[in-house]
Amino acid sequence: MSQLFAIIALVVSCAPVFADEPAALKFKMKSIDGKEIELAQYKGKVVLFVNVASQCGYTDQYAGLQKLYAKHEKDGLVIVGVPSNEFGAQEPGSNDEIAKFCEKNYKVTFPMLAKVVIKGKDSCPLYAYLTSKESGKGGPVEWNFEKFLIGRDGKVAARFKSDVEPDDAFVKAIKSELDKK
Repeated sequence: MSQLFAIIALVVSCAPVFADEPAALKFKMKSIDGKEIELAQYKGKVVLFVNVASQCGYTDQYAGLQKLYAKHEKDGLVIVGVPSNEFGAQEPGSNDEIAKFCEKNYKVTFPMLAKVVIKGKDSCPLYAYLTSKESGKGGPVEWNFEKFLIGRDGKVAARFKSDVEPDDAFVKAIKSELDKK
């Protein structure tokens, strides 16, 4: 009986940890290599979710994103690439093909998730949240390379359209979030 009370006490003591997860980071996803990851591991960091595609006019943004990641990873920035094939079928490859493409052409070292659906009724839970009213930056993703910036507090701090390059105003918003400790 005392073991049961110990287990109950442990569960109760952990409850606030689970209840306190930021909404944008409460999801489990698959990495591009098929391993399950918990986005909660990024709690307290500044996270940029970008829906990516290998055959898009914006694909060269990988270079700027990688440069930004390399420069600010030590400050707490995490860029997460989220491949999807919804827009113009511009990400037709397998997860393995996408990973090889990113490594070969852009030397991507930031985390990449497995390809998912990011719009409509079959949207993965992460994007269902990011595009919901609840996120504060809701509305459907319109094209590849839209970006959602999550602050250290776990809230969606900003959203950038596809044509916003990883430079000036974009970097200013990221630095503003990184400066928040």
